[in-house]
Formats: sequence, C-alpha cells, structure tokens
Amino acid sequence: MTLPLRPLGKMATIMGLALLVSGCAGAGADRERQNESLAADGLIVDDSRETLWDLFGGGDDPNTSVEVNRYLWQASLEILDFMPIEAADPFTGIIAYGYGTPPGGGTAYRATVYITDPALEARSLRIALQTRGGPVSRETARQIEDAILTRARQIRIRDGGL
Repeated sequence: MTLPLRPLGKMATIMGLALLVSGCAGAGADRERQNESLAADGLIVDDSRETLWDLFGGGDDPNTSVEVNRYLWQASLEILDFMPIEAADPFTGIIAYGYGTPPGGGTAYRATVYITDPALEARSLRIALQTRGGPVSRETARQIEDAILTRARQIRIRDGGL
C-alpha cells in the first residue's frame, strides 16, 4: 500500500519546521553568555528582542528616540556659534549652517555637521566645511572636528557624566 504523495510532503514540512524550532531552543543561553561578555567589555547590549518575529514588529518609535550624542550636539552648537543655523534635525543628527566669518578671521565658512552615533567618539562626528570658493582641506575640517570633540568632552566632564 502506498500513501499519497501530498500528505507525506506536508508531514515532511511539519517535521522540518519542528526540528528547526527545537534547534533554536538552546540559543537563548548562548546569547545570554555573549551579552554578558559584551557588557563586561563596556558595550551596550540590546536584549529587547526575544524571537525572530520581534524583528518585524514596530520596534522603537523613531519619533521619540534620539540616536545622537547630546554632548557632540551641544559642542557643535557652541563651537560653530558664529555661523547661522539653517536647519537642525536632532533625530538624524544633522546641523546645517549658513555662511559665517569666525572671530578674527576674514574668510566666510559654511558647514554641515553629521552626528552619526550616540557614542562620544571621533567616528561619530563628520564635518563638511566649505568657503565661497569651494571645499576646504580635510585638515581644516579635522581641526574643527577636534575642537568639537574636545568641547564635548569638557561638557561631559562638567555634567559629571564620566
């Protein structure tokens, strides 16, 4: 006696899914050990997702969570205060400045500041700086970035946020 092919195909699919799900059961302990290791290294662990289906949920509301470093944001405003702000979006971390002349300088600059990460690190900050004649050298932009990073660290120390 032979069984029809369709029920065997459904049965094989169900068995395959059951094996897949049962294989994932031990992954929680491994993930917990990995998270403990990362936390010991001072890294932040997002342990809010429990299952694969959580990836497809709404997640954090992008209108209420700010993913930029507040010290870098404040330092950018302070260091480049001689330039008028044309646009600022704290949710994307972009501040666009119009042309302004620094105190004691003769050249007008405009800048766009990109704060790309909540960490207070050099990789979190990028500056696009130009004069009316075109972009400035990378070294000049890097000096402005360094001034912003230094000021951000000073603000953090002042706030006691070491």
